[in-house]
Amino acid sequence: MRRILHRPEFGAACGVIAIWLFFSLYAGGSGFLSWAGSATYLEIASELGILAAAVSLLMIAGEFDLSVGSMIAASGMTLSLLCEQWGWSIWAGIAVAMVLSLAVGFANGLVVVRTGLPSFIVTLGSLFILSGGTIGMTRLITGRTQVGGLHEALHYGSAQVVFASRVGGFSISILWWVGITALATWVLLRTRFGNWIFGAGGAPDAARNLGVPVRRVKIALFMMTSLCACLIATFQAVKFTGADVLRGTGKELEAILAAVLGGTLLTGGHGSVIGAAFGALLFGMVQQGIVFAGVDSDWYKVFLGVMLIVAVLVNTYVRGRMVEARR
Repeated sequence: MRRILHRPEFGAACGVIAIWLFFSLYAGGSGFLSWAGSATYLEIASELGILAAAVSLLMIAGEFDLSVGSMIAASGMTLSLLCEQWGWSIWAGIAVAMVLSLAVGFANGLVVVRTGLPSFIVTLGSLFILSGGTIGMTRLITGRTQVGGLHEALHYGSAQVVFASRVGGFSISILWWVGITALATWVLLRTRFGNWIFGAGGAPDAARNLGVPVRRVKIALFMMTSLCACLIATFQAVKFTGADVLRGTGKELEAILAAVLGGTLLTGGHGSVIGAAFGALLFGMVQQGIVFAGVDSDWYKVFLGVMLIVAVLVNTYVRGRMVEARR
């Protein structure tokens, strides 16, 4: 029982149960407990959960990436422009968008490890560059801020099956979420690279002295977060048959909050991918639960702010207990 209580994801798991019981009681008759209601909040949670899985690994390594929200918009618009303006196959467009995301992630990681600047500052700069560049290029090429018509792209049908189909009424993105969470958890807890991640965030100097390639680990994780952002952009572009320059706004903060709710410390060196999945599930249930309960959606952000403060206080307490235990 003591080991369970000290698991990073324990608090988030309790939160999920409490929120589910709350909305089951107050909104169960309005559709929250229905098949369609469950499918809705799980679909919302799945897209955020995929992003939160990568963000939590990066945070465990002691870094942040604030550019992932703008990366969603940039990747989706790259895919849509290539297909709508120049008639590319949708799979070729997806490949180019993924290469772009990997390049941005590599650049972010390289600047951070080479200059020693805080990743918060570096990726904040990337956020503005990507956001402004996406809006400027889209207006320059199309004169608009939205691009549609992706359903007319070559091989759209096969991409729809992979990224936008439904299985038993549930979005296929949920299966992607489960698979990516399982893979990331295995990497973190069962591989040498996972040990390197903990070392890079918890004690980078000691890890470096033991031969851990801390710089390469961090660059790889920055590339992973950007790639997951591109994957989210692909889900959305294929599902809505187009892209918007503002799509993905704020997702970087939601992913960080999901990771923090899941027990990942802001200081690095401690966290859980499963906890981040629970944090994303909390988001999905609250966002849809408020709708089913008939509460004004403006209160959604108030609830998120309260959850953030509580999560940080809990993480600070856990960090203090860890320091005392090491003494």
